[in-house]
Amino acid sequence: MNIAILLLNRGRGSGEVAREHVHYLIKQGHKVFLLYPGIGDGIPGAVNIDVKLHTNIKPVHEYLPSAGENQKQVARMTQAEMTSYLFDYEFALNDIADEVDIFIGHHANLSAVAVQKVADRLNKPYVLFLHGTGIEPRQEGLWNDHNWELIKTAILRAKGIIVTTEYVRDELIKPLIALPDDRFLILPCGVDLYNLSPDNKEGIREKYNLPERYVICPGALTKSKGPQNVVEASKEYVHLAKTVFIGDGELRDMLKQDLGDRGMFLGYVSSQDKARLINAADILTAAPEKKEHFGIIYAEALAAGTPPVAYEGGGVGSIITPEVGFLTDRSPKTLGKKIAFLLENHDLAKKMSAAGRTRAEENYDYNKLVARLTNWLEKFV
Repeated sequence: MNIAILLLNRGRGSGEVAREHVHYLIKQGHKVFLLYPGIGDGIPGAVNIDVKLHTNIKPVHEYLPSAGENQKQVARMTQAEMTSYLFDYEFALNDIADEVDIFIGHHANLSAVAVQKVADRLNKPYVLFLHGTGIEPRQEGLWNDHNWELIKTAILRAKGIIVTTEYVRDELIKPLIALPDDRFLILPCGVDLYNLSPDNKEGIREKYNLPERYVICPGALTKSKGPQNVVEASKEYVHLAKTVFIGDGELRDMLKQDLGDRGMFLGYVSSQDKARLINAADILTAAPEKKEHFGIIYAEALAAGTPPVAYEGGGVGSIITPEVGFLTDRSPKTLGKKIAFLLENHDLAKKMSAAGRTRAEENYDYNKLVARLTNWLEKFV
């Protein structure tokens, strides 16, 4: 198949998922067109197309720390503003549309509308990969009504909808747009099963002077990601292990002061080091303020053989089952006590480690996931 994949921007979680899909689709022998603003060299083997914007203000579905001030949330745009960006995305799509068998648009956003307009014009099929960050603003009273109606139309006319969890389908999309379950493909995010592996941790302790036992908390140091909750939780298990944070953000100085000698902050690290840091940890934890749609770090923990302990709610329960980790009430004290319990129960932690790796191999292998995706897409071509 010739497949076009359109992103609103480079993105973070959703962008990485899309780029991994491109890698594996090419590996399967498909021709892939990848489009988003500022694509640069893109993905080797793909037809990489830079969406040229008419302004230096980048449209985003949520704030991107790396984009600085030159960004605007599409959910806050007027009808005229969103329409002006639609021309940019449609123009890029039109250049390759004749060669495309099926389009994939990411996010309930202007990217979905652009895909719908181009695909319908040529009577070609399209599907949408909807992530919660595009839907949530409507639940919070955002989106110009005209703009939302365009997005809703694009969703209703799509041949199918891809989501990462039942939570996104049932709690975020269906309350706003009535779609039957058979229109959805639930396709989790995959993980790198090679680098994320219990055996891949050589030299990482020495490189970062890590404590003998530690709990790792990956993610941006922003209030919504909840590192402040993990700092508070660490008081309950500091006698057993330190806490290592990877990532950065505006809360770093405050958190560093609050954490004191109970742990350390490593800032941004390479993807290879991130994998080894997770592999070598005793436990992975996170306590975000909002319910997560999926939670890729938990799937990464399973692959690493590192039991996760995290807040319950959202789509996290699709990843962390009782055999592989713990979900707790949304309370730092409860989270900390459950981490302490697992740190003290070595045999249980060892069983969870082995079960987690098996679960990752069965459910989050990109080879299997993208095979499911292509089988589903072929029904529409």
